[in-house]
Amino acid sequence: MKMSGSEILIKSLLKERVEVIFGYPGGANMPIYDALYDYGKQIRHILVRHEQGAAHAAEGYARITGKPGVCLVTSGPGATNLVTGVADAMMDSVPMVAITGQVAAEYLGSDAFQETDVMGITTPITKWNCQVTHADEIVETVAKAFYIASHGRPGPVVIDITKNAQFEEADFFYKKVVVKKLAFTNHFDDDEVRKAADLINRSKRPILLVGHGVLISGAEKEIDELTRKGEIPAAATLHGLSVMSWSNPWFVGLTGMHGKYAPNVLTNEADLVISAGMRFDDRVVGKMSEYAPLAKVIHVDVDASEHNKNIKADLPIVGDIKTFLKDLLPHINTGHRRSWREQFRILDKKEQTAEKKRLKKHRDDITMDEAIKTLSEKTNGQSIIVADVGQNQMFSARYYDFKKPNSFITSGGLGTMGFALPAAIGTAVGNPKRQTYVVVGDGGIQMTIQELGTIMQENLPIKILLLNNEFLGMVRQWQELFFDKRYSFTNMTGPNYVDLAKAYGIKAKKISKKINLRTAISEFVESKESYLLEIKVAKEGNIFPMVPTGVAVDKVRLE
Repeated sequence: MKMSGSEILIKSLLKERVEVIFGYPGGANMPIYDALYDYGKQIRHILVRHEQGAAHAAEGYARITGKPGVCLVTSGPGATNLVTGVADAMMDSVPMVAITGQVAAEYLGSDAFQETDVMGITTPITKWNCQVTHADEIVETVAKAFYIASHGRPGPVVIDITKNAQFEEADFFYKKVVVKKLAFTNHFDDDEVRKAADLINRSKRPILLVGHGVLISGAEKEIDELTRKGEIPAAATLHGLSVMSWSNPWFVGLTGMHGKYAPNVLTNEADLVISAGMRFDDRVVGKMSEYAPLAKVIHVDVDASEHNKNIKADLPIVGDIKTFLKDLLPHINTGHRRSWREQFRILDKKEQTAEKKRLKKHRDDITMDEAIKTLSEKTNGQSIIVADVGQNQMFSARYYDFKKPNSFITSGGLGTMGFALPAAIGTAVGNPKRQTYVVVGDGGIQMTIQELGTIMQENLPIKILLLNNEFLGMVRQWQELFFDKRYSFTNMTGPNYVDLAKAYGIKAKKISKKINLRTAISEFVESKESYLLEIKVAKEGNIFPMVPTGVAVDKVRLE
């Protein structure tokens, strides 16, 4: 039976079990939207207010469900507006299928209205991209796109469909495509497993670094067992947060630029670093030539290109972390490393002393850490936190006590301000049974604030915690510490956020006094509807510890 390319596309998406599309219609994807009209009961379409919001919402959906997020936009500016979100997904290994409309094939290369070279633009920021110029190419392209996006190291793909291909008719017969050369297999063998176990069993001062790959693989249980059985202190990268709970006595917290003092200092005293699904990002390792100088390195990653890219691995393991840990655990001896763990506790006390000193400085102001700690307490660490980028992000990472896996969603590699609000839309749609909280600064929220309209239209009970210091806070902190307090264009005047939220039908409140903090957050948490709580926080509050750029991680600053 013949049907239009647009209907073939929709039916192909249904075969891939797509339930939600985040999108924005326009001239070059209008035939697709016309076909989608007849499938409203099978596919939920979320109309965002800006195409960048569609990409971030698809990311949030993918991060919380594990399934590829799907976004659909038009050609030209629609496609280019999508680029930031696609790049963000590539950096953070998020499966996404982005579909863009394109001018008719006969006009390609003619500078037609709203034509852009989507293939050229997105090649460096996708796992794969493809331009479809005929209807009979759609089925195979969609099948291949979903396979590539979700297999191996996840990531985004882009399908650019010309307008003529959307109108043309072709036969529909769907078959999932397995691309053999991209098929994922584990490349490690029993000998490598035994070598890893031997390095771990002989080490006296090991540290385990837990990254996003553990969440992607679903290896939280195996990580927990490894740390407890081997008595191995474990630190998390930004995307590795919520893999482990503080209830595990071997979890020592966030590592990296704004991570905890102890894991940063003691990494450079460790005799073994075990990297689990993380890529040794510069924000984690600091000065690479001075990272973990005493340690052997075991690096387990599904992507072989990450091995020896930043840090030389003594034992590189290519494979799925869950599969590897299952093979490894029987070979791990019961550990005796409590004295090594105690060194972390000693340094924790030093950090706590510095923290108390900072809080005294701001005794009359609400600080971001106080706000996040209170939110954590009132939610019992059970909620999903979608953090934006900047100080609000780091305070969320440091002070929310995550009790459940896959509870912290943020932009890591690209560091995209404006990420949180639209990403929370995808998160709330993907997992409506858990409460989604946005934590955002006054800088980030203004970049995508139009998505309040999407929250309103979809009636999503998203809670927005706006930490307002009237600054681009992280940049201001660097200006204070490294540029003699020359606050060059970081002071920011914002709108009346309460009135703005109410204009979108969202309940809102603003507080500025510490005495009102606990009551306000209680009301915020207990609300059953969308709610924006603006908290005026200390204007010159800083996030510490901090590893300055270009120095070793053990040179971490407490003030």
